[in-house]
Amino acid sequence: MRLGQYELSSNLFLSPLAGYTNLPMRLTLRELGGLDWATTDLVNARSLLEENPRALQLIQTSPADRPLAVQLFGSVPAEMRAAAIQLEARGLASIDVNMGCPVRKVTKIGGGSAMMTELIKTADLVRGMVEAVKIPVTAKMRLGWDSENITAPDLARALEDAGVAAIFVHGRTRAQGFAGPVSLAGIRAVVEAVRHIPVIGNGDVTTPDAAKKMLDETGCAGVSIGRGAFYNPWIFRQTQHYLRTGELLLEPTFDERMGVMGRHFDLMIEVFGEELGCRMFRKIAAWYARRFGPAVDFRRRVVAIRSRADFSMAVAGYRAWRAQFCDEQGELRPKFQPPKLVASFLRTDPNQPAGIIPVPRGPIERW
Repeated sequence: MRLGQYELSSNLFLSPLAGYTNLPMRLTLRELGGLDWATTDLVNARSLLEENPRALQLIQTSPADRPLAVQLFGSVPAEMRAAAIQLEARGLASIDVNMGCPVRKVTKIGGGSAMMTELIKTADLVRGMVEAVKIPVTAKMRLGWDSENITAPDLARALEDAGVAAIFVHGRTRAQGFAGPVSLAGIRAVVEAVRHIPVIGNGDVTTPDAAKKMLDETGCAGVSIGRGAFYNPWIFRQTQHYLRTGELLLEPTFDERMGVMGRHFDLMIEVFGEELGCRMFRKIAAWYARRFGPAVDFRRRVVAIRSRADFSMAVAGYRAWRAQFCDEQGELRPKFQPPKLVASFLRTDPNQPAGIIPVPRGPIERW
């Protein structure tokens, strides 16, 4: 697959998840394989220009974290253009313009999904960015503001004329947020609207089957995965193998899951320091625990960690506690197996069955 001047080894992409898809998570996923192109959390263009420490933290990267795109949000053409120039000078691979965030704090200033309501203005803003840099500029959008205003096909066509290298489209409207079904027909309409650039689909891709279904039914060139990667870090490797061979890889063992969680923890400490890294990892560890089977003991311990030693003690204590639910071979007895993930899911709801992935709460104040 090609994106601008880049030839990629995978057509699977990591979607931004505010507060989670930072450098440690990106490195963890890249090491597992199947992921080539990743995008940072949402970054405020003005904060970046002002060199706000939080904005600079969001674009933190390393040689192993390549190619990397930065997702910008903003509505002031001069600021977006200047931020794009700065990111190119810093050696980033691409700039992704956020036109999909449904959060009011973003839309009320004309950013995020609000950009989908003013096509000419949005296309002009993006054209200014494209003309200012040599690296590819892409756009991440939803289907429209609501079901009565499906603007994605027209906007995608206008952005292609403005020079974007690719379109990422989430198959829901702004009004839906993260609830309700993803419209594969809506994504297909965007694919059919453009002439040459690739369209990458996004939304509810939680299994290799779901990725293949999106590719087959929409004709999109690639798939961007967000919550599915958070719940299952192996999803890129599993999906790439499935698309190439038609075979599903075996699920990782408990020890493999613990090993990857430990690697993610080590990277958090390495990047953010022991105190902050531990504090940030508390909520991440709870997501890993969703695939451990019985994990109440681990969740109770891990929310209090303040050091590497605390984490090691939490893991050791949990392993001992978990043994009561295992057979002689150390495998969980059938009644204690974690629920299997279904191919599609809805936002957290009291009536949802177990195994559904909720939307992680992100640090919206950083946006």
